[in-house]
Amino acid sequence: MKYRIVIEKRAERFILKQPKDVQTRLLRAIYRLPFAGDIKPLKGREGLLRLRVGTYRVIYTVEQEIITVRVLDAGNRGQIYDRYS
Repeated sequence: MKYRIVIEKRAERFILKQPKDVQTRLLRAIYRLPFAGDIKPLKGREGLLRLRVGTYRVIYTVEQEIITVRVLDAGNRGQIYDRYS
């Protein structure tokens, strides 16, 4: 089953600010969601998941009923969790 990927503005801005090689790594990992990657639920936040891509983290949700992965945010490991704690 193919999931539709929706990247929210906040995540898109972060990704576009990165060097080309990092952009490529992040986007490749995102487009393999929700089945592949280092994925864990975000503690204390029901329904949110995190994807680890090196030192970067991608926060997303999976909307099963409409077969969509919604990428909410992306950032450096030390900063991203502060926004979701």
